[in-house]
Amino acid sequence: MNNFIFNNPTKLIFGKDMLNHLKEEIPTYGNRVLLVYGGGSIKRNGLYQEVLDLLNEINAEIFELSGVEPNPRVTTARKGIEICKNEQIDFILAVGGGSTIDCVKAIAAGAKSEHDIWDIVTKKYQAKDALPFGTVLTLAATGSEMNAGSVITNWETKEKHGWGSAVTYPRFSILDPTYTYTIPRDQTVYGIVDMMSHALEHYFHHETNTPFQDRMVEGLLKTVIETSPKLLADLENYQHRATILYCGTMALNGMVNMGYQGDWATHNLEHAVSAVHDIPHGGGLAILFPNWMKHVLDENVARFKKFAERVFDIEQGALSDREVAIKGIDALSDFWKSIGAPSRLADYNINEETIAEMADKTVTAHASFGNFKKLTREDSVAIYQASLIE
Repeated sequence: MNNFIFNNPTKLIFGKDMLNHLKEEIPTYGNRVLLVYGGGSIKRNGLYQEVLDLLNEINAEIFELSGVEPNPRVTTARKGIEICKNEQIDFILAVGGGSTIDCVKAIAAGAKSEHDIWDIVTKKYQAKDALPFGTVLTLAATGSEMNAGSVITNWETKEKHGWGSAVTYPRFSILDPTYTYTIPRDQTVYGIVDMMSHALEHYFHHETNTPFQDRMVEGLLKTVIETSPKLLADLENYQHRATILYCGTMALNGMVNMGYQGDWATHNLEHAVSAVHDIPHGGGLAILFPNWMKHVLDENVARFKKFAERVFDIEQGALSDREVAIKGIDALSDFWKSIGAPSRLADYNINEETIAEMADKTVTAHASFGNFKKLTREDSVAIYQASLIE
């Protein structure tokens, strides 16, 4: 375990009927509020009107930015930045899933900078300040509601990058599981894959003396594996929605990975795929993660064996360590397929024609990537090829 400093300043407000806390939290920052959301789902389920009513109760002056994309665009963030600067916005409220929150983080940082937000996303400049913002979460997936990270797409250049700053933590996040009831089955599945992938990115590392961290990640994964089929059979079950919602937050708020750094190569691989093809992030991860695992297995067979035994209860018997490890990888792939996640790039009509383009994008920033095993462009090509078909 490495030395570390942990600080997560986001106030988590969790549970049913907690939306009223907006009236306590927002006035401390001012009354000019930019409300940011995606499509029309929050209007259809009534959440939009509930938020408006509460903002009106505190006499907020409300401005709106709608239409945030599932892979949020830098162009949309720029629209929000312009509103913030022109209207002297005091506070931004993100109502939606991780994409909306990621976009708001870019807006908040861009509104306090003289630099273009894409230059901040691509790390030419560092965000040193940001407008305060909060979130009302409607989708269990990214963990963006309690971390500083954000992923933004530049559709014009076909680039998708993750970035973050100490100034881009939400001031508060309200998580009411009832607001996730209307999330469709496929998006629920993508969220499940996404949060599991965050836990997996943490798990595959070479640091020593991380027994408690390992158990936390393993416990989170087993909880999601046990709960997901129950939730998918009953999408409006409060207990199951609450469990999955909480797991999504805990998977990426820094709590389970203190003292070590995970891998994150698979996220880089997926960002390149969705930058070119605009596919669901969780869908891409479901396809790529098992193939990354097989590609790097021999880097640390013991780590994969532990994963197989502790998460999927694979018994060794007469099997070699490597065979146990492979059974664990196959069990992960089979679980994701069992809940309806895709397993091949071909499921999104992606073929060999764009492999070279996607592989190029994995090494735009650096010639190699990943921490468990450093990968090159050639590794990207091999993993993409293995992911085309089963």
